[in-house]
Amino acid sequence: MIEALRNALRMPDLRKKILFTLGILVIYRFAAHVPVPGVNREALASAFSGSGTGQMLNFLNLLSGGALAEFSVMALGVYPYITAQIVIQLLTPLIPQLQALAKEGEAGRQKSTLYTYILTIPLALLQGVAQGALMMQYGVLTRFGLGGATLVTISILASLVAGTMLAVWLGELISQEGIGNGISIIILGGIVAQVPGNIASLIVGDVTGLIAFIILTIITVGVIVVVQEGERRIPVQYGRRVVAMRGNRLRVAGGQATHVPLKVNSAGMIPLIFAQAILIFPSAIASFMALSANGLIAGVGSFIARNFGSTGNMYWIAYFLMVVAFTYFYTDVMFRQQNLAEMLQRQGGFIPGIRPGKRTEDYLNGVVQRITLVGALFLGTVAVLPWLVRGVAQTNTMLITSAGLLIVVGVVLDTMRQLEAQLLMRRYEGFLRR
Repeated sequence: MIEALRNALRMPDLRKKILFTLGILVIYRFAAHVPVPGVNREALASAFSGSGTGQMLNFLNLLSGGALAEFSVMALGVYPYITAQIVIQLLTPLIPQLQALAKEGEAGRQKSTLYTYILTIPLALLQGVAQGALMMQYGVLTRFGLGGATLVTISILASLVAGTMLAVWLGELISQEGIGNGISIIILGGIVAQVPGNIASLIVGDVTGLIAFIILTIITVGVIVVVQEGERRIPVQYGRRVVAMRGNRLRVAGGQATHVPLKVNSAGMIPLIFAQAILIFPSAIASFMALSANGLIAGVGSFIARNFGSTGNMYWIAYFLMVVAFTYFYTDVMFRQQNLAEMLQRQGGFIPGIRPGKRTEDYLNGVVQRITLVGALFLGTVAVLPWLVRGVAQTNTMLITSAGLLIVVGVVLDTMRQLEAQLLMRRYEGFLRR
């Protein structure tokens, strides 16, 4: 990997792409420190340290690339765009028009991307309203709402939505002119930017915990690499066929053997997003109930906060089970969209010993269900790492969160693969020129 990076830096065009990517990241990090009007810094720090809303804010801060901690114009980050992508993916099997777009190739993908951009705007607006209302409750914003602060509210929401679209645009610039997936790299930059602060807090509070978490992070990264790269290769044989050539000549084509790789973890970190999105609501609602003057309501709120807050065992058990369930759900949805059995049959391919058509589809679904068990248990274990290791060091602070580790490893592996592909292409060009 290091050698590939050195070789890339020696090539002017690849060096330009790498420097362009770093330049866009610098621009994003500068924009992430431009606050929206009227932010109370002390109240913001207090909101992030809360047991209820702190979970939600820290998770959204991860997806915003660290901008939510400053409640800047980039506070929403690319999360609305990611949500829009997930919604479009889940609606594709249900809406015939979206199914038709998925089969139209590049033109269909461009239209689907346009719909994703359009859907991002209302989602960003809704999330901005929710975040603004939450920040108002905790005194982070002193003026927010339509009752006497309409212009301030509109300016805040416009800034947040514009920040999201700017972040998406910067990510697209990286994808087109730089190296790697731009959206993922922007999130990666925010995660890495938080590491020095986490190290400092562990040094001040728990040096033993710092050493333990460094060792744990190295081990976890190794396991993530193994599982992320793990795949089950299904052998595929293509039948021979006679093809007519010019001059009434015949040629035998096909007959080659290949394989279809099925990833052990094809869901990525999407199940963690689904599970977090559901589990943050009980603790957030409980934090409001605990402030009630009614003793019964306050008691129920305290009970929920104790058991379903980040310090409660029930929260982590539910988190694990939901991640496993969502892994199966999302993998099944995405795999069925590929229509792999139909595609193989259309191209004249078949799995040895399995009849094409329905039998092939059932066989592939069975294989996916079996290997997904490994991926689901892996994601569930990574998700609850803070709970599993808090007995080693009396703190939940980690150098990088479990979701952050998945993003970091996945983005780095994908970026290095793209870099090596660029190097390989240029080597072939040099060979042909000779």
